[in-house]
Amino acid sequence: MQEIILDILHNSIMVKEKFIKANMELIIQGADKIALCLASGHKILVFGNGGSAADAQHIAAEFVNRFRIERRPLGAIALTTDTSIITSIGNDYGFDEIFEKQIMALGQKDDIAIGISTSGSSPNVVRALKTAKNMGITTLGLTGKGGGNLAQYSDLLFSVDSDVTARIQETHITLGHIFCDLADRILFPEKFSA
Repeated sequence: MQEIILDILHNSIMVKEKFIKANMELIIQGADKIALCLASGHKILVFGNGGSAADAQHIAAEFVNRFRIERRPLGAIALTTDTSIITSIGNDYGFDEIFEKQIMALGQKDDIAIGISTSGSSPNVVRALKTAKNMGITTLGLTGKGGGNLAQYSDLLFSVDSDVTARIQETHITLGHIFCDLADRILFPEKFSA
């Protein structure tokens, strides 16, 4: 059991380290876009399925409440939380439209849509990013190896080079935390000068 635990830890560290080192400039570019979006009074819309839905909620909460510093709330919405909206769209139109319709209702030009899909092929995430892109919303795709169908609709694609869902999700939440930290530093530099 101890060997298994240490192997999981080692693999998790290796996947995250490889991803971050290979995507350093892209991560900075993403943080800059997020900070610019929030500074201009726009918002972040985050969505995914299963564990990625939980990650979407986690990331949105870090922006709205706070991350590491005391600061004003920042605009972020997880499109995975309103069960009445999700179930009515799913019932009336189909599960593939649950995020797309919310993007159409809530999204505005110059917002940011962050679609999370470990496979890169979740139809509802792909459709929502496609619609967001067509609306002039900046699209960030968080996915696994290769990017899948998400790649063609992502202005910035963050593809984790792994086939293991758990390792991909661990990397996605680390990336989400990095975005929060960097955006705070860009938007509130005075809080970090002491």
